[in-house]
Amino acid sequence: MRIIAGQFRSRRLASLKGAEIRPTSDRLRETLFDVLTAGNPSALEGSVWVDLFAGTGAVGIEALSRGAAMVYFVDCSKAATDLIRRNLQPLGVSGSFQLLQQNVERAIPLLDRQRVRPDFIFLDPPYALRDAYEKALSALGDSAMAEKALVIAEHERKNDLAEKFGALQRTRKLEQGDAALSFYRRC
Repeated sequence: MRIIAGQFRSRRLASLKGAEIRPTSDRLRETLFDVLTAGNPSALEGSVWVDLFAGTGAVGIEALSRGAAMVYFVDCSKAATDLIRRNLQPLGVSGSFQLLQQNVERAIPLLDRQRVRPDFIFLDPPYALRDAYEKALSALGDSAMAEKALVIAEHERKNDLAEKFGALQRTRKLEQGDAALSFYRRC
């Protein structure tokens, strides 16, 4: 697994062995960021991200590499947060991220209270935790945090997500291999 583009291009990222963490593939990450930049490589400059169920931190680190000003990494697993810290350390981006080791259901209201207003919110729970999608997307649909954000959910292609979660409405769905990306915006 590597960083696709930007300042940290081609740097390798560590992962954990086993099925505990399933990082977003290089190919799917590349597709995601191609869609977000759509011919404008500087489209992410100064953006703020929330990476929920962050795992290895690959998506948030890719965003930092491409010019994001701040990324909030959220994962409840100590192994995952330690891994994210290890992946970030050699990049020298100490002031550009916050790492929250906690449950997503607690992190969303906490970030809301801190008045975090991201441009992008990415979530990628373990595919087996199907109810985690509904809980997280419903919480985001009711959250001021997602008011202007583009919310992107990575999920199994065969596990299609609902068109609507609270005030969030799906605007686009991309499929690639066994995975899919669903894009949501506030109605």
